[in-house]
Amino acid sequence: MPGTNLTREEAQQRAQLLSVDSYEIDLDLSGAQDGGGTYRSVTTVRFDSARTGVESFIDLVAPAVHEVILNGDPLDPAEVFRDSRIALPGLLEGRNVLRVVADCEYTNTGEGLHRFVDPVDQRAYLYTQFEVPDARRVFASFEQPDLKATFQFTVKAPSGWTVVSNSPTPEPKDDVWSFEPTPRISTYITALIAGPYHSVHSVYEKDGQSVPLGIYCRPSLAEFLDSDAIFEVTRQGFDWFQEKFDYAYPFKKYDQLFVPEFNAGAMENAGAVTIRDQYVFRSKVTDAAYEVRAETILHELAHMWFGDLVTMEWWNDLWLNESFATYTSIACQAYHPDSRWPHSWTTFANSMKTWAYRQDQLPSTHPIMADINDLDDVLVNFDGITYAKGASVLKQLVAYVGMDEFFRGVQAYFKAHAFGNTRLSDLLGKLEETSGRDLQTWSKKWLQTAGINVLRPRIETDADGVVTSFAIHQEAPALPAGAKGEPTLRPHRVAVGLYDLDASGKLVRGDRIELDVDGELTAVPELVGKRRPAVVLLNDDDLSYAKVRLDEQSLAFVTEHLGDFESSLPRALCWASAWDMTRDAELATRDYVSLVLAGIGKESDIGVVQSLHRQVKTAIELYADPAARETLLARWTEATLAHLRTAQAGSDHQLAWARAFAATARTPEQLDLLEALLDGRESIEGLAVDTELRWAFVQRLAAVGRFDEAEIASEYERDRTAAGERHAATARAARPTEEAKAEAWASVVESDKLPNAVQEAVIGGFVQTGQRELLAPYTDKYFAVLKDVWDSRSHEMAQQIAVGLYPAVQVSEDTLAKTDAWLASAEPNAALRRLISEARSGVERALKAQAADAAAS
Repeated sequence: MPGTNLTREEAQQRAQLLSVDSYEIDLDLSGAQDGGGTYRSVTTVRFDSARTGVESFIDLVAPAVHEVILNGDPLDPAEVFRDSRIALPGLLEGRNVLRVVADCEYTNTGEGLHRFVDPVDQRAYLYTQFEVPDARRVFASFEQPDLKATFQFTVKAPSGWTVVSNSPTPEPKDDVWSFEPTPRISTYITALIAGPYHSVHSVYEKDGQSVPLGIYCRPSLAEFLDSDAIFEVTRQGFDWFQEKFDYAYPFKKYDQLFVPEFNAGAMENAGAVTIRDQYVFRSKVTDAAYEVRAETILHELAHMWFGDLVTMEWWNDLWLNESFATYTSIACQAYHPDSRWPHSWTTFANSMKTWAYRQDQLPSTHPIMADINDLDDVLVNFDGITYAKGASVLKQLVAYVGMDEFFRGVQAYFKAHAFGNTRLSDLLGKLEETSGRDLQTWSKKWLQTAGINVLRPRIETDADGVVTSFAIHQEAPALPAGAKGEPTLRPHRVAVGLYDLDASGKLVRGDRIELDVDGELTAVPELVGKRRPAVVLLNDDDLSYAKVRLDEQSLAFVTEHLGDFESSLPRALCWASAWDMTRDAELATRDYVSLVLAGIGKESDIGVVQSLHRQVKTAIELYADPAARETLLARWTEATLAHLRTAQAGSDHQLAWARAFAATARTPEQLDLLEALLDGRESIEGLAVDTELRWAFVQRLAAVGRFDEAEIASEYERDRTAAGERHAATARAARPTEEAKAEAWASVVESDKLPNAVQEAVIGGFVQTGQRELLAPYTDKYFAVLKDVWDSRSHEMAQQIAVGLYPAVQVSEDTLAKTDAWLASAEPNAALRRLISEARSGVERALKAQAADAAAS
């Protein structure tokens, strides 16, 4: 939509001119149950101008504006409202008052005010999602983070509904809910959730402090809501964050609302966090899923301080918001004495770090402190660098300055800037004061440059195996083609771990040395004179952000004994290194598969096991020599079935292997087993074939042509829920027929009626790696419609299509050529160009890996 893109320069000019005092927002949602498409929005804004007679603007995305009154003077909406902005001419120096009356739209895209009808009870449920720039879809707003204000919501809702916002929920009068004003916060963290939601309430109490806690979900999910477990994690977060931040929770209550069709994992609305309701588990999941949910809960809670209490001035510091919340949430899991997940740094190394390494090797790689020129830039910047690399570098910063010094600096930062806006320099200044470290060089090399370093050990020994020389060699590989910047050697705080087998056959750490690595070669004299161990592991404890390579002797030993590490973190680091080598075409896919099959049976960490399942499937389907692909898939699937049959009954490992088996089952006998498990003719002791696992089996059977509409419809009759609707949509789109693909394509590309979650489900079913020939004609169709889709859909919906339907499974030079031709002719904007360049890079990487695998045959 023209005009929805705000530039940093425009935001700076507006912030220099204006300061905002308050919003009063009156919404009439009384017709929400019946639909109707729009609702009445009345906004009164009080703000100050630095000068008189000047013009500014306020943001609004709305189909109709009925009234604009500025300082008592009516303005003609036809003249002042265009391109999603309302012009504000002739401002007064000092106080100005603006009133805007508009019709705003309910959405089904997860942006603005999302409306969802639960198929179970046919009742409507609403929630807002405003980050980055979508408060303006609900009320007229100065849509930038540094124009903070108070917000007072008044909402008329259908009888019997509950309405939740940032302030404590009042008692309604005649179905009107009048909330108290919020503290001064940014527009993007305001929130409104309304509907006949189910709720559970408690309180956090400590040292005289009392914070009301609430958990909400739809009634159809209430039987699955494990509120006690959620409250337990929340209380641990309150304990740990308030101690480490030395600042009391800054809002009057804390609600967590599990909402439907949510695009992200969760959103840190002040005092009213929204979370995707897939985190209310309807069926058995592994402990890894509970750990991820807990990290999400803690991540959003950390944002109440870092992001909500103190907010970035502009979106170039988005990374600091997200990285801080990620780092502190995982640290809370690791260090809180009652945490169920003290191994959380293993999960971080295994999932977040691999995401960061992948993102940092794309042509779109960028410094952590990205140059965000406008809203289009930030909308595609919620990526592995902003979250995962940033958090990795914060972990490195903590190792560099010391944890106590780090949190003392954070404490001073919160006290100095409460309810205000900041830049990175404000935090670094406080950290320099508490640590005594000069962080300017550190910041320049880590935060203002792109790319990954590679660390390799240089070891020399004598005839008796005693180390005579040890150094760490640092490389700065060339950045990906098209990336901006220069390769950079960085200062690293790392640990070197020395591992040997003990009497029980476990690989245990016998010694550890921590040091600063800087420049191309760093000597480690402490190791000279020691006997060379079986394994030398650089970046032990995963303190820094770098690709680590094992020396030849260590690699050979780890290949035989990877599963024997006593601790989960060094195992995860070695698994991650092997996966990284496979992606970099340094390790043949067939050898990676052999490595995993040799060691995964000893892997106790269920999160690592599930990651390995995903990585092996990806490796075989995208990185293996096509001539060897079917053989490798057969070998892998046979192994998954063997592990499924031998796994401990009822264990997380058993469930994970059942899902891995279902994902690639291919022979008639394997598919017969899936059918028999579905209809109860066969069972595996301890394996509950519950609702979600049934759908995994149904979707696989649909994808291989065993199941068609009748079987899919029959399964949906067993599960007539929103989740069942999505699963059925995936299964229908997965069917291996021209008709099924055409139907799925039309529903996503030729129509714009699907809600966000259903569109995502259809795309997930449409793209099947085993259906390359069937999908081949859609490459040209994709490029023919891509620009129009991007220009006509909302950002979330367009990005789903642009990324999800890119022909990533067509690993060929032809796909690269067609992508290049489109990039040259279509003139996409920077955001779309970035997404397509990233997708192209995946195909290019797969071609190199396939060639390496073929060469190893």
